[in-house]
Amino acid sequence: MEVLRLYKYGEEVLKYEAEDIKNINQELIDLINSMRQAMYDFRGIGLAAPQIGKSIKLATIDLSSGEDEKEYFVLINPYIVEAEGKDEMEEGCLSIPHISLTVPRNTRILLKGITLDGKEFEREYEGFIARVIQHEVDHLNGRLIIDRVSPLKRQLAKREIKKLKQNGEW
Repeated sequence: MEVLRLYKYGEEVLKYEAEDIKNINQELIDLINSMRQAMYDFRGIGLAAPQIGKSIKLATIDLSSGEDEKEYFVLINPYIVEAEGKDEMEEGCLSIPHISLTVPRNTRILLKGITLDGKEFEREYEGFIARVIQHEVDHLNGRLIIDRVSPLKRQLAKREIKKLKQNGEW
């Protein structure tokens, strides 16, 4: 299994919309398995392909952090069809370590995507899982949590990142 590197805020691959996946093949399955392991190794509950340097529309999610097999799932070419409700909550991001920001999100989403067997799906999500999916879909569209806050909060976060880099904690 490939050991994956985590890309951080400021790296180019995180800034752009990822490409649609055209073929579900063994190479993709191997990448998904590596991403799943990396997500657990990085202690995350979600990981998008751009975060490991792959500009494709792929994400893994597991709210249980590996404790419950039924909680794990993969998103291929996901996009949000409908969204409603508003909520704000503090979020962290593996690509912006040591920083938490209060991010507004929708409380309910209707998501379309492709399953591992190549079939299209449409499903509604609410609450925390809807938030996590929106976070990962943002990565696939070249957005990070720092892009979802006010200019003042963004500037403060950038200062904190600069300090973390200077202290070797980044």
